[in-house]
Amino acid sequence: MKVSELRQKSAEELNSTLVELGREQFNLRMQKSTGQLSKPDQVKKVRRNIARVQTIVNEMARKA
Repeated sequence: MKVSELRQKSAEELNSTLVELGREQFNLRMQKSTGQLSKPDQVKKVRRNIARVQTIVNEMARKA
């Protein structure tokens, strides 16, 4: 997920993306705990994507 793509989205779209990423993070944590996680690097990628989206949301809130 690129920052330039995120900046083009509206606040509603960013919030829905954040919810989707949260669900994905939860599913990855469950897979990790049960030993079914095939790509351990996905946990880190999702966590960083969540941080990116939250940063953009905070920037938008400051401008408004």
